[in-house]
Parts: sequence; C-alpha cells; structure tokens
Amino acid sequence: MKFISWNVNGYRAVMKKGFMDFLSKNSPDIMAVQETKACPEQLKEDELSPHGYISFFSCAERKGYSGTALFVKKKPLKFYGGLGIKKFDCEGRIAAAEYENFHILNVYFPNGGMGPERIKYKLDFYEAFLSFIEDLRKKGKPVIFCGDVNTAHNEIDLARPRENENNTGFLRIERDWLDKLTGKGWIDAFRYLHPQKIEYTWWDYKTRARERNVGWRIDYFFLSPGCGKFLKKAGALAEVLGSDHCPLEMEADI
Repeated sequence: MKFISWNVNGYRAVMKKGFMDFLSKNSPDIMAVQETKACPEQLKEDELSPHGYISFFSCAERKGYSGTALFVKKKPLKFYGGLGIKKFDCEGRIAAAEYENFHILNVYFPNGGMGPERIKYKLDFYEAFLSFIEDLRKKGKPVIFCGDVNTAHNEIDLARPRENENNTGFLRIERDWLDKLTGKGWIDAFRYLHPQKIEYTWWDYKTRARERNVGWRIDYFFLSPGCGKFLKKAGALAEVLGSDHCPLEMEADI
C-alpha cells in the first residue's frame, strides 16, 4: 500500500496550488492531511470527496484552526477521531481508520510555540497519545501513525541544531518523548530505511529557508514494534510545493 502524509497549512488554500493534480498523479491508497483549517460544511463536493476517495474529517471547534482529514480508496471497517479527552479532541488533531489488517492514525501534534502553557499542552498530548497507541497495538493489529509531530528528533533532523536547542521543536523535553516512543520499539519509517540520510520536511516561510534548504524533519511515519519488515519505501517529496511542509511518502506490504 502507498501512504502519503502532508501538513497542507490550509486545505482550501492548497486546493488553489494543485492539490487535486498531486493526488491524482501520486494516487496513494491513503492520503493523510494535517492542518486542514476546514470542516466539511465549508467545502465543495469535489473537495470533500475527491474522485476515487472516501473522506473523513476531524475538525476543531475553533473555525479556521488545526484539523485533520483522511482520504482513502478502500472503505475501512470504521473511521474514528480523538483520544477521548476533551481538551485535545476539541482541536480536531486525529483522523483515524481501522482496516482488517491495521490501524492508520493521522495526527497533527500541537505546536509549543506560544509559550510555556502550550509546551505543557503539547507534552500532555504526547503522553496521552502514547498511552492510546500502546493500548491500541496490544489489541493485536499493527498500528501506523503519521503526521506533523512538531519536533525534530536528533541533530541530523534539522539544519541548525545548536542554534535551536532552546527553541520549541528541539527542546530536550520534547525530544525525550521521541526517545521514549522509539525506546518502546516504535519504528520511524524513514530513519529505519535511511539511518544517515539528511532530509527535511518543513522550512520557515519568513526566512525563505526552503530556498537555502535550512529545514527541519518534523513530519513522520511511525509503525508499531515489529512492523519494520513491512516497509518498502519512505521519504520526503521535497520538490512538491504548496505549503511550508512537503508531503511524505511511505510504501508498505501490510
């Protein structure tokens, strides 16, 4: 199966920048979109359900904020969203589906850039999410989650690690959670296949960082422990424009 994940920084905005052509050309089995900033009632019919796809949107209570969506070719056993915790679910950060053989969770993790309270919210979300996926995988099916984690794991994952040690997105307390995740056996698909390769998925608009490739790898595909054997391909589609993030692609026999 072919999976693509992309923080589009506004679903309606990226529609004007060739999203439909991208989807048609790449034809993933599952397309995961973060930061949609849109709900179904705000969309045209072809935006809500692109040709050949079934969609599921998880929306924030606050209009024009956050949000996730899944577009799938094959109807799942069920769609679901959220962690069952009001303070997180009100932001529409998870759109998920269960299939016969696996779960796929599309996640837009919080950004810690608005001060200490928001960093705490981000870390609380991290812990609640880890508990959720650990419980889910113990039910027996492989679990895949993807999306904008909003943290670069190691120095290889951003262009300027030393300059960013005290900035959210590379704080030790944020990175510790990724250490905890991988310590439990969760597999970073890209790093599993490419241990030393440098690739970025996000570049700051304001400093025109993409032109100089001064970026961060903060978007991921993760697989539950023992599922590395299913991986065939993983990497960033850095040439694709339309957002401050680029899409990620993963292929797996699952």
